Amino acid sequence: MAGLAVGTRVTDVAAEIIATLTARHQTIAVAESLTGGLLVAELIRTPGASAVVRGGVVAYDTALKHTLLGVDAEVLAAHGPVHPDVAAQMAAGVREHLAVGGEPAHIGISTTGVAGPDPQGGVAVGTVYLGFAIGSEVRTKLLELGGTRDEIRSRVVYESLVELAELIG
Repeated sequence: MAGLAVGTRVTDVAAEIIATLTARHQTIAVAESLTGGLLVAELIRTPGASAVVRGGVVAYDTALKHTLLGVDAEVLAAHGPVHPDVAAQMAAGVREHLAVGGEPAHIGISTTGVAGPDPQGGVAVGTVYLGFAIGSEVRTKLLELGGTRDEIRSRVVYESLVELAELIG
């Protein structure tokens, strides 16, 4: 999957991810906030995705990030929902919480941010954190995007998949 071509369509990136995970017998779980299910929907658009996609959690309300995904309540209280630690904990939490037969997903991916139209809690529109938990390794990525609410949400899905493709490539 090395070196995705510029302009690669989101459906093509998702299909490459599904093919790679299928070949490796690995699974993925998704935790979303601002993308509201768009990311997991893009993954499951690919035929055969059921072999690797565990599912997704849309934790749009901040409290659900804690109760469903295990994000530390103190982190949420101190920083709000748009923070790299929140993205990291969402990604790690969804791996564990969408375990099947006691086996966590191999990969957890998360999105949290502000799509607009207005800033949230002092955080600018277009500020987004992505979280990636691959095994015990967890990392985050900051995106600073412009555009409409829909454009930001679509771009977050694309950027999440491109980053994941590079991480597992």
